[in-house]
Amino acid sequence: MDKQYVTFKLNNKEYGIDIKNVREITNFTEFTEIPNTLDFIAGLINIRGTVTPIIDLKKRFNLDGDSKLEDKKEKRIIIINIRDKQVGFIIDDASSVITLSENQVDKPPAIISKVIKDFIVGVGKLEDELILILDLERTFDITEKEELLKIEV
Repeated sequence: MDKQYVTFKLNNKEYGIDIKNVREITNFTEFTEIPNTLDFIAGLINIRGTVTPIIDLKKRFNLDGDSKLEDKKEKRIIIINIRDKQVGFIIDDASSVITLSENQVDKPPAIISKVIKDFIVGVGKLEDELILILDLERTFDITEKEELLKIEV
């Protein structure tokens, strides 16, 4: 069975998430910082009347690079729902929608640690390129998810 994935870039590396989990992709906008919160929670933005916490995905994944969000005009925010709450993730760029068949997606290799394996749900093979397939909701442990979901304005 074929599945569609939205692909996006972080540090020029391609990642994908199941298109069913994507609510929308929007341009980066200025955000309001939240004091005394997890360091990867960048702040809050207003998306069509809904106050939405946004996550700096590079910080969450401990990736080197532009975590200070210097080149904002090139950034995008990918929006998903977590337990009926809208959450945004800052990405470098949304690439495309791709379709992969089951035989084009392998399980994550056993060498990947348990923590990472929780949110890497597969490795997509597209020609000579590998794409890590993520479940963005599973990037948070239970405590982090509870803190994220309790953010109210």
